[in-house]
Amino acid sequence: MRPEGEYFSKYNLRVVNFTYHLNKMKKTTTPTTGEPIIIGGGPAGLTCALQLKRYGLGSLLLEKRELGGLLWNANLVENYPGFPNGIEGSKLSRLMKKQIERIGVDVEREEVVSVRLEKGEIIVETQNVKRKTKCLVIASGTKSKPLPEIISPKARKRIFTEVWPIVETTEKQIVIIGAGDAAFDYALNLAKKRNFVTILTRGETVKCLPLLFERAAQETRIAYRAGVAVSKIEADETADRLVVESGAKTFEADYVIFAIGRVPNLDFLSDEIRQREKELIEMGRLYFIGDVKNELYRQVIIAAGDGLRAAMQIYARITNETDRENG
Repeated sequence: MRPEGEYFSKYNLRVVNFTYHLNKMKKTTTPTTGEPIIIGGGPAGLTCALQLKRYGLGSLLLEKRELGGLLWNANLVENYPGFPNGIEGSKLSRLMKKQIERIGVDVEREEVVSVRLEKGEIIVETQNVKRKTKCLVIASGTKSKPLPEIISPKARKRIFTEVWPIVETTEKQIVIIGAGDAAFDYALNLAKKRNFVTILTRGETVKCLPLLFERAAQETRIAYRAGVAVSKIEADETADRLVVESGAKTFEADYVIFAIGRVPNLDFLSDEIRQREKELIEMGRLYFIGDVKNELYRQVIIAAGDGLRAAMQIYARITNETDRENG
């Protein structure tokens, strides 16, 4: 039988060892360069914040809208592992939000208006607050390309570039302008809510996934019109509708969605940040993740992977810096 004193001696030594290493880990995961700031609450930004939290690192995530980003527009996400029948974008967004809230990520609902350098520090300014950081993660996603100058001022309140503002609408006439994945995905999303959708495209080439085109073709509430170049959109105030014109053809609609392509959402970056972008990235002070950098490869799973990689790189850099400081 083991002597009681020997047991408690080894037990106390075990506790001391755990305490020593836990304190060492806390020192390692306390950034000397300031709390990382993440701009954007889509899959990339959320994953980055989640992984940083798992490392014991704090971060501040800034998002002007609902967490989830463009996922709120997605009718069905079918290439994200773990969901055999696919999952609605809105549902996946809510699950991500729930996970972020459970783990305690610091989120502020603010719109970033400016990012600049000031005395060697990155300044992130919102409409309410100015913050400093030495590590910035930009996951700001994309924005729609500028709308053509064919829309009358009175019609603008019924014109959209994403589907989420009217996704709960039912039994309306909706025109979607575009021929890519987004146009057909929006159409399928709206049709299942008993809306009647007409997709207009000026060319003859279908640019969406064949799978989306096939599904749209099987949906009786979706019509597809190729070779239609829209020349004017006006509001018919008497009928409380929009009139979409293309030469001698006209289409009536309650709403119009432009799905004509997207560009990186980086209007808030100063000229100096843009000029020193490569340098700041190499220093580990600036990260671009997700759709903001992925061009044609805008997929949820790629964005999430970007976010995870960035968090791992941030942790590795902070760990190395802490080790150097501690000798």
